[in-house]
Amino acid sequence: MTAPASEGEGAIRLRPPRNAPAPRAVGWWRARLLLLTAAPVAVLGMLGAFLAPARLWLLTPAAVLAAAGLLGALLLPVWWFRTHRWEVTDAAVYVRTGVLLREWRIAPMSRIQTVDTVRGPLEQLFGLATVTVTTASAKGAVRIEGLTHEVAAGLTERLTRITRHTPGDAT
Repeated sequence: MTAPASEGEGAIRLRPPRNAPAPRAVGWWRARLLLLTAAPVAVLGMLGAFLAPARLWLLTPAAVLAAAGLLGALLLPVWWFRTHRWEVTDAAVYVRTGVLLREWRIAPMSRIQTVDTVRGPLEQLFGLATVTVTTASAKGAVRIEGLTHEVAAGLTERLTRITRHTPGDAT
């Protein structure tokens, strides 16, 4: 699938980014979904256990939410792994995300203002990191999630080196 970036002579054709997240990202996404689901299920379950008159009205949604969370944790991360892609060239950072609503983000090197690496506690547990590329864009930063620590460090170093030698004022 390619899309024309511009019309006319010398038009550039975009191709899908080549790099996938690390395979460990599937486990990280699963853990995030399960933790996100666990809190409301626990609250509903405890309230249902202690409030006998409302037991059915509290335990039923808890069971439905738990089932939906488990199903989502099984299916969604695999789907995300198949659709999330990223790539860095000397000209730009490309990120494609989304399952139902596909989003392509392209950040030209001349627009990059900062490059950050984030390793939250859960990411550290899975040996992963997220690289955030902040640009002079109203849309916000470009995030590349699910990278191994080594890939994230190399990517940050490469982006820093490329942007240092790219003309422009990043605005």
